[in-house]
Amino acid sequence: MKKTLATAVAAGVVAMVVAMPQALADDRVCRGTIGAATTDNIVVPQGATCTLSGTKVEGNVKVKNGAKLYAKGVRVDGNIQSEGFSVVQVSQRSSVGGDIQLDKGLRGGSAFVGGSTIDGNLQLKENYASITAQNNTIRGNLQAESNRGGLVFKNNRISGSFQCKQNNPAPTGGGNTAGDKEGQCSRL
Repeated sequence: MKKTLATAVAAGVVAMVVAMPQALADDRVCRGTIGAATTDNIVVPQGATCTLSGTKVEGNVKVKNGAKLYAKGVRVDGNIQSEGFSVVQVSQRSSVGGDIQLDKGLRGGSAFVGGSTIDGNLQLKENYASITAQNNTIRGNLQAESNRGGLVFKNNRISGSFQCKQNNPAPTGGGNTAGDKEGQCSRL
């Protein structure tokens, strides 16, 4: 009995060790362009530039510090996330099944989310980059907090709340519809 249990445990450990490289291999590193292909998670490494054109991502896209992402006509089943981006552009009827989370964008950088559909939330926090979101359908909330690079919100259709607080300068724009509008975005 002890020998059988020890063999089963050892087999389980071996199976985990063998499976781990496969799980890590599911992250595709992007430096350059990925066209109309299907891939798992994508990571844009520090300082790199990645262009996705018509790409289907069956996972998440992570944009590392100082990196640039240009996503045109993409379908992302998960999230687009960045902390410390230089540039993030999501446009041309892109769709995101989860959230777009952009935090701590670099001074002199920029983000543009336009003409796209986000099934989750658009969350912008503590960015020094300038950010524009226009002509999007956002099925969750649009939340902007403590941003310093300037925010423009135009003609977005937001199913949930449109919440803005502690942004300096205050966001500008107009023509947005939302379940409710709060704080600095109450008149946009």
